[in-house]
Amino acid sequence: MSGFVFSEKPIEIVEGDGAFVTDSNGTEYLDMGASYACVPLGHGHEAVQDAITDQLSRVTYVQASYPVEIRTKLYKLLAETAPKTVDKVWLCNSGTEANEAALKFARSATGNSKIISTKRGFHGRTMGALATTWKNKYKKPYEPLIGDVEFVAYDDAEEMAAAIDDDTAAVIVEPVQGEGGINPARKEFLQRVRVETATSGAALIFDEVQTGMGRTGTLWASEWADVVPDMITSAKGLGNGLPVGATLCRDWIADNYGSHASTFSGGPVISAAAHATVSTIVDEEIPQHAADMGEYMMSEIEAAAEEHDLGVRDVRGNGLMVGVEVKKGANRVLRDLAMNHQILALPAGRTVVRFLPPLTIDKTHVDRVVDALTEALD
Repeated sequence: MSGFVFSEKPIEIVEGDGAFVTDSNGTEYLDMGASYACVPLGHGHEAVQDAITDQLSRVTYVQASYPVEIRTKLYKLLAETAPKTVDKVWLCNSGTEANEAALKFARSATGNSKIISTKRGFHGRTMGALATTWKNKYKKPYEPLIGDVEFVAYDDAEEMAAAIDDDTAAVIVEPVQGEGGINPARKEFLQRVRVETATSGAALIFDEVQTGMGRTGTLWASEWADVVPDMITSAKGLGNGLPVGATLCRDWIADNYGSHASTFSGGPVISAAAHATVSTIVDEEIPQHAADMGEYMMSEIEAAAEEHDLGVRDVRGNGLMVGVEVKKGANRVLRDLAMNHQILALPAGRTVVRFLPPLTIDKTHVDRVVDALTEALD
């Protein structure tokens, strides 16, 4: 078969409704991956659909140098919901673009070039963001990448503190590593990074492409960490399935960002989807629901693993960003869940089964997953 670059799974999705998707054979699957956390409100959410349809009837596209009401409303909403003082917004089309912008902004604003990232971290696939991504399998075919990037152990405050110096432009870190295995950082680590970057004059970038939009139990993971970074990057769930990213930053970054730009920055239809998504997540208190369901899910999996001796090494995460580390290998378990139980989930490395469901799931969905996981591992 020709016409595509991506490898494809043997399930053709034709419809989606809430937490479920249906394939071309009419089989319904519980979507516990949400296409890498991209639909926090579930598939076909009415408020998002209505906002898109309404904006399409007005104007489809106007470049960002012309004010458009819905884009302006999105700027304001993101500024209001972000941590205090992180109130300047640059819109783009993806998480890797948001991180690319943040790295450029940091180098421009500080006049320095050194970027510090973390081992097992993932920040995107364009040349700048890729240089701060840990795994060589992502980087090797495209080297040489941008230079002056240093990697330190994740969640190691002393190693991070030793690496930050007066030549550091930025530290980029995920509050919870996603691709790296669902690894939550300790609050103390993130708070120490904040102190060290503030002391040296470096920018602290929180990559919240996966952790944002209520995923970890607060709208932004920086909230539970009690840290106000200099920049927050967002994407994935920001448009409930439509391609949009954002780099949120403090004044000192925005005032010295350089000359970065993008043709499709904040298109009206995309802005309408993002505004509806964020406002719904906030108005309906979705982050608290995610916190409750995540706690229930992890406790139920732990109980089942202990009762049935399932070979589970660890259950970890925050909110509905849940990782289950298994002895038998993640891909075998994922195939079993999909083919025998009609549940879609994701890997996070070779041994971690990753759950990033719509944040609207309830206990019946969780119970189905726990029962299926028990059968797959038993």
